[in-house]
Amino acid sequence: MTATKGLEGIVATTSSISSIIDGVLTYRGYNIDDLASNASFEEVVYLLWYGKLPTKSELASLEQQLSDAASIPAQLIEQMKSYPNDTNSMAALRSAVSALALYDPAANDMSQEANVRKAIKLQAQLPTIVAALSRIRSGLEPIAPKAGVSIAHNFLYMLTGEEPNEVSVKALDKALVLHADHELNASTFAARVTVATLSDIYSGVTSAIGALKGPLHGGANEAVMVMLEEIGSYDRVEDYIQDKLNNKEKIMGFGHRVYKNGDPRAKHLQQMSKELSRMKGNMELYNMSVRIEEMVTGQKGLKPNVDFYSASVYTILGIPRELFTPVFAISRTSGWTAHILEQYENNRLIRPRAEYTGQTGQKYIPIEMR
Repeated sequence: MTATKGLEGIVATTSSISSIIDGVLTYRGYNIDDLASNASFEEVVYLLWYGKLPTKSELASLEQQLSDAASIPAQLIEQMKSYPNDTNSMAALRSAVSALALYDPAANDMSQEANVRKAIKLQAQLPTIVAALSRIRSGLEPIAPKAGVSIAHNFLYMLTGEEPNEVSVKALDKALVLHADHELNASTFAARVTVATLSDIYSGVTSAIGALKGPLHGGANEAVMVMLEEIGSYDRVEDYIQDKLNNKEKIMGFGHRVYKNGDPRAKHLQQMSKELSRMKGNMELYNMSVRIEEMVTGQKGLKPNVDFYSASVYTILGIPRELFTPVFAISRTSGWTAHILEQYENNRLIRPRAEYTGQTGQKYIPIEMR
């Protein structure tokens, strides 16, 4: 047996949910460009779960189910209020999602029907949890979800207490579409490994959140914003980035293991960043990002990934930096739960082997002689 570091290039399972072939990302065979330009996030959720785009009545039914399930238990809100204010936002989200199982009497019901209901609850309640965590951290009371609006609209409303404008809702909705699934990424693989033991769907999503927390996965967009804040202004971009390049330091938001010619999602987020910046009348963050891209791509040949422009998009939308990765989790819950349901349908315990590189032929020595 020979190990492949990071399992790069290893095909670990079969799936009909999403694909990356020749640099093209699809959900259930639909090109991400087509979906990002035309589909709502709720349509994409339906597509990932059920394998087809919904009819009007099917979409309305799903939207109603998501709306009905969006409230979270009062006990969970009280628990979240006990978290230290400086708790990492993804650690808080991980704990809250794990706790959701405690308030679901069907948490351990492994029937297909029960698991679909739990997928709906998780997708509906993640935005409520993330918005509540942010408001609690700011010393404010959580805002209950509003009926009859989209997930993107509801999240911005619960976060601020104000009705969001149409441009902001559309931008966040598109960002949710773009982040919804991405083949067998680290967090999705973690979810599938967990539920392959026939553990419950809450455990699977909790595992996925733990994997997404890392800066080499979902945490990259937050790291991009940290970099932009450190730079501070457009006139400091060149010196800052050149210094990083000269010292061969990693610049977050560039390159991707499975995309050699650029992440197809990045152009949509760049366009959103540009439109939102114009709407706000402040192009600083966008112009800084474009100049960074020009330098890194020009000198290193690396192109921006989905995380790079999502940082400026979320900031312009008024989403605090510590919520960037939790917002990613809101979207990716749709993909995680789709993969979990697929794993349950044709399950086999995921148990790879390891190439042993340690010592051999060792003999026990009595402790007195060591």
